[in-house]
Amino acid sequence: MPVSDYLVTIGLEVHCQIKTATKMFCSCKAGFGYEPNTNVCPTCLGMPGALPVLNKFAIERTVLTGLMLGCSMPPVSKWDRKNYFYADMPKNYQTSQLDLPLCIGGEVPLYSWAYPADSKVKAEGAVVRTVKLDHIHLEEDAAKLTHYGSYSLVDYNRGGTPLMEIVSAPDLTSPDETYAYLKSLQQILICGGISDADMEKGQMRCDVNVSLRPKGQKELGAKIEMKNINSMSAARRALIYEIARQADELDRGIAQVQSTRRWDDDLGESIVMRTKENAHDYRYHTCPDLIPVHTAEYVEKMQKEMPELPDARQQRLMSTYGLPVADANTLVADAQLCAYFETAAAATKAPRKVANWLINIFPSVLAEKECVIEDCPVPPAALAGLVDVVEEGICSVSQAREVLEVLWTNPGQTAAAAAASLGYKKADSGALEALVEKVIAENPDLVGRVKDGNMKLINALTGQVMKNSNPKPNPKLVTEILMAKLGL
Repeated sequence: MPVSDYLVTIGLEVHCQIKTATKMFCSCKAGFGYEPNTNVCPTCLGMPGALPVLNKFAIERTVLTGLMLGCSMPPVSKWDRKNYFYADMPKNYQTSQLDLPLCIGGEVPLYSWAYPADSKVKAEGAVVRTVKLDHIHLEEDAAKLTHYGSYSLVDYNRGGTPLMEIVSAPDLTSPDETYAYLKSLQQILICGGISDADMEKGQMRCDVNVSLRPKGQKELGAKIEMKNINSMSAARRALIYEIARQADELDRGIAQVQSTRRWDDDLGESIVMRTKENAHDYRYHTCPDLIPVHTAEYVEKMQKEMPELPDARQQRLMSTYGLPVADANTLVADAQLCAYFETAAAATKAPRKVANWLINIFPSVLAEKECVIEDCPVPPAALAGLVDVVEEGICSVSQAREVLEVLWTNPGQTAAAAAASLGYKKADSGALEALVEKVIAENPDLVGRVKDGNMKLINALTGQVMKNSNPKPNPKLVTEILMAKLGL
């Protein structure tokens, strides 16, 4: 049977590191980029007699995440030990939550702009649909293992970092929806200041569960879990492969067995790691070193800190700045780009032109400079000034690209000063009109051909005016004056 004859059911377990100064149960620094095994102590190394102390801020951020996603919070949440023996957890157990997590239920909206660029999804509003959540629990992250041919290295810096696990219901149906789920969730987490959610840095990771069953069958097929997913695109590729693999084996009468597979993005295939893994394999039991959390005070505090969510931001961008829906979608899909835009838009009377620069011009400039928007040396106020320089007729958009180069190397300079340094100044209207009349008088043949309908030759007349002008006027303004003088 073709893949389309099977019902695909997908669930995700998203692990997100919370942006905190310290680890979950000790005072060691949390963060990325430190020398290996330098942010460790007896507690996060699991030394005998070392006792944990709760990170209150991490609990607050988890509750805030739950509020943003419409979860309910049980009155009391407790801590459990998940026992396993592996080098990434020196205590031989992970402090986690099993039956009384901090957040229960809820849902993740799939934003229309969060789908892959080549997706054919159609949406009338900002949210295509919502995906149900099972729960969100808080735990400590494991250490980072780096495997080589005959040995492995372990870095315990990451061990003990506050880690949220956001567990969806089996409510996704396609690789494209999975991509949109991860992108939408990432945007919400960034909006709430919960995490930078950078998948390349391991701040957000996911395990993907997928099963297939023939259409008409109510019972779900065997669940296959794929690990080692480190990007949204990788999750999409992994699912495309795994769905096709399962469909092919089912067609050949090969029953699927519940198992865990490792996704190898370089090879483009999944590889069996182990089979029939269940929760009871971990021998969960209540942690005796940590008291339960009473959630009411956390909920009350976090309700006052609810941020603007992406769909509300999209509507505000359109209503406040007059942006078309496509521009608003592009901006809200990138939190850093959106923040840059709003700062620049507040300093100009032409916010739509600012959006145009950021969406259509800046990407190529940033790529050329090998830079990201948060590290851009041109401050938002300078971009606003550049837009104003163009709007005032001091220079054209193409000339403004040259001005941008000056601003890039001289971030403290104003756009007006940068334009002046290149010889771009607002021309005296009387002198410019006199120069236009002079060029018209000196080029009767060109003028005649333009009047006969060869409008492309107007550019030749504009070029002559520009050549003889000092300071350099806006060529668009020159063309407008020429057309007016020629009665066109």
